[in-house]
Amino acid sequence: MSQSDDVIGFIFDWDGVVVDSSKQHEESWERLAAQEGLPLFEGHFKIGFGKRNEWIIPNSIKWTEDPSEIERLGDEKERHYREIIRETGLEPLPGVRAFLDSLQQSNLPFAVGSSTPRENIMAVMQTAGIEGFFSEIVAAKDVTIGKPNPEVFLKAAAAIGISPERCIVFEDSLSGIEAGLSGGMKVVALTTTNPRDVLEATEAALVVDSFEEISIEGLRSLFA
Repeated sequence: MSQSDDVIGFIFDWDGVVVDSSKQHEESWERLAAQEGLPLFEGHFKIGFGKRNEWIIPNSIKWTEDPSEIERLGDEKERHYREIIRETGLEPLPGVRAFLDSLQQSNLPFAVGSSTPRENIMAVMQTAGIEGFFSEIVAAKDVTIGKPNPEVFLKAAAAIGISPERCIVFEDSLSGIEAGLSGGMKVVALTTTNPRDVLEATEAALVVDSFEEISIEGLRSLFA
């Protein structure tokens, strides 16, 4: 894609931005803990929110530091998650489908940049009926360092051929907002996970409750 001065790229985090599957993720940790006979403490999910399983298992819930066991437990956790969303179903968050339609119709470049495993993203796309929107996906195994490192967003920007300073990141987690900002991008923060006052204390360019408040032209004004 040749880049011109008025082209903007759009990068979507996944959980808490395109869909809200926090309950399903929390339940998947509970199912895994019960399956393995391992402990979970109250509030563990909030501490680990937005971070990779490779960090959560040894650092937050402190189950093991053995790399092969971390990988096994992480894979099992995500298997439980996919099982749960197929049981419960999942819908895109308000305004998401219409906004994706508008980006597609305007021929604007957009991608997923998420610490979520690719298999989860594909399963959710099918469940939520949003297959075919995202041609570019940067997921967990495509990066070596998780958020707040900006690697995932920088790779997503490269995938759509837009320089980071011309990209907008949609995020709900504090570590994700930090990642977008440190990558030199504009960040739109959604109140899916954190309250508005917490998000407004960050350097996010805009804080919204849903994509129903967002328009392409309004987002262009962030670069004015």
